[in-house]
Amino acid sequence: MVTNALPGRKESPLEALKAQLEQWHHQIQEELKELGLLIEQGQGEVERLGRRSTGALDFLEQARKRGDMESVLDLYPKALEVQQRYLIMRGQLEKMEGERDQLQRLMEFIEEIRQQLAQMERSEEGRSPLKTVETIVQAQEEERRRLSRQMHDGPAQALSNFILQSEIALRLFDRDPDAARGELQNLKIAATKTFQEVREFIFQLRPMMLDDLGLVPTVRRYLDMLSEQSGADIEVQVTGSSQRRLAPYEEVFLFRALQELTANALHRGEATKVRVSLEITHQKVVLRVEDNGKGFDTAA
Repeated sequence: MVTNALPGRKESPLEALKAQLEQWHHQIQEELKELGLLIEQGQGEVERLGRRSTGALDFLEQARKRGDMESVLDLYPKALEVQQRYLIMRGQLEKMEGERDQLQRLMEFIEEIRQQLAQMERSEEGRSPLKTVETIVQAQEEERRRLSRQMHDGPAQALSNFILQSEIALRLFDRDPDAARGELQNLKIAATKTFQEVREFIFQLRPMMLDDLGLVPTVRRYLDMLSEQSGADIEVQVTGSSQRRLAPYEEVFLFRALQELTANALHRGEATKVRVSLEITHQKVVLRVEDNGKGFDTAA
């Protein structure tokens, strides 16, 4: 069993914080190396499939302009298969690139904290560790708000390929209306699923309900979504003053910690059961994540 805890701030020693930051820094470096290799391979495959997809669609368009509907009907399934493979591979590549970008931002976040802690140790008067964390978290959240606004405008571009396929299917109505309607229905389902994934991505970037409703409702909503996506058995227990609102930067810090801990348990630890406990009192806040995953080698 792996236990991860974020103690109340009055109980968090500076040396323990530095050791934890060093451990996270090392883990992220290794993950970035692996992702870099996978992304490089994926980019080559996407370029190859993209050229094949463009060529197939161009050929179909030329056949349509010539009025050669027999060739269109014959080549459409092959062109659709190439297009679908291209979209799937591109989606996987974009997902890996998104994970890489998030890891890089987290790496920068950790490095800034480490530098601030080192500067504080060199200074006689120093600066409050919590003030440092607050400043950095607020800066990171501003960046996430900007990305969230961009994602709201992004689905139209992401769904452009579905629209193109819809136009091709529409041309089949004169020859085989039933088959064309079936294709359009499949495209609608795929587009709806893609849009839902985009909405979930926006939630992970910056859940608006964290500002509106606070930490506890957001944690419950996030864990429900995570359980549905992963299939893992995730339990959450909240004790203490569950209605108490913390400072905005404290709620953000705890939510980001929860994301990192659950991601470690499910993705790297391959856990099937996760138990999250959140204790909120007027003196401290304790977040604990327990799972049945395999953990990691601290000596690596």
